[in-house]
Amino acid sequence: MIFVVLGTHELPFTRLLKEVERLQQTGVITEEVVVQVGHTPYKSDTMKLIPFMSYSEMENYFDEARLIITHAGTGSIITGVKKGKTVIAAARLSKYAEHNDDHQIEISETFSQAGHILSVVDLNDLEKKLEQAKDFEPVPFKSGRDQMIKLIDEFIQTI
Repeated sequence: MIFVVLGTHELPFTRLLKEVERLQQTGVITEEVVVQVGHTPYKSDTMKLIPFMSYSEMENYFDEARLIITHAGTGSIITGVKKGKTVIAAARLSKYAEHNDDHQIEISETFSQAGHILSVVDLNDLEKKLEQAKDFEPVPFKSGRDQMIKLIDEFIQTI
């Protein structure tokens, strides 16, 4: 199963769903596709569309999925990477009124350059990324949280 995650941003990301559905219709994607669509209005006969779901439902879909295709939001990317999943992150772009700016390009490319995910900016590349995903071995994500807490604690101790 492929789990497509659009997050909760109020602007629609229809462009990604159209491309996923096109790839289903051409036989590139042959397995079940479940989509957390958020605020993106869309109708499909080939994908299971769920507007919003609870945290535990999201966790279950992340766990069950073979592949995650997500908008390039940090929460969605990190959830997939922490679970050891192959993640393809597609940036929402301001020129298509999918976001207020293009920060998702920077997010997806940073995670991609670190070897954690595959990044897509031009959705015409999604088919190629799906092929690459078959052999992709993501670099495990290591949070810098503990180091940050240590630095803050050391700073507080000096005050």
